[in-house]
Amino acid sequence: MHLAMASKEGVRGYAAATTELVEDARLRQNLSPTATVALGRALTAAALMSGLLKVGQRVALKWEGTGPLRKIVVEADAKGRVRGYVGDPEVDLPFKGDEADVATAIGAAGLLTVVRDLRLPELATGVVHLVDSNVTDDLAYFLEQSDQVPSAVEIGVTLNADGSVAEAGGILIQPLPPYDPAIVERLKERLQEMPPIASLLAAGQKPETILDEVFEGIPHTLLSKYPVRFECNCTREQTQAMLVSLGREEIESILETEGQAVVNCQFCQEEYVFEREDLEEILASMAE
Repeated sequence: MHLAMASKEGVRGYAAATTELVEDARLRQNLSPTATVALGRALTAAALMSGLLKVGQRVALKWEGTGPLRKIVVEADAKGRVRGYVGDPEVDLPFKGDEADVATAIGAAGLLTVVRDLRLPELATGVVHLVDSNVTDDLAYFLEQSDQVPSAVEIGVTLNADGSVAEAGGILIQPLPPYDPAIVERLKERLQEMPPIASLLAAGQKPETILDEVFEGIPHTLLSKYPVRFECNCTREQTQAMLVSLGREEIESILETEGQAVVNCQFCQEEYVFEREDLEEILASMAE
């Protein structure tokens, strides 16, 4: 992830190469091509949103629609750690030209919910209706409607013939307060004139050089960079707490019918096994 700032023009830009991040998610979750592109776009959106966070803050985005994919959930923190999953990883639809039919997979009607943990007493939550169900336009619409910040967003995910991720990345352009939308419109036009970001990455360009191209003719400075990666914060302790939340009767039922509990993390697919003695210890601790 790279950040460029054009202070005189009052605009900032973020660019991220997320190919390895998206491929990691595909392999962990055995995603179909359509699900790979859909989740890849959402993971890239979360990576871009991580650039807006301060240390210790987190953001979560959830697409919920009427399509067969059902939902996409992604999370990111200020250190570039990103994770996510889709409701049905096996959903695969015919491509429309060279593009995965993400809009149909998500569904025309639905909501995008964005929750930010800004280390305040309450979480900051915003909700908008999906506009195109293609992830990219939905994120731009959220930023403009909920955050009241006119934004330019471009996200691209392309696949190889075997379904693996060829290239993935994204660009986010935002004005600085007091938010002059004219500069964003100017840079939107610039993005439309340029090749898609996936093509630029395939040609060997790095996020910082892509930002230089976006800001061509505008004095700017590359301020910071950090890696983005798929990383899950699930632990056995968190999983045990989830089992405790099921209640005594449910745990006793699991003991009687299954003899053990096997819990898979939806994000990273890590498997946590609680044998009979583990469940009995949990029940004993609940009685204390």
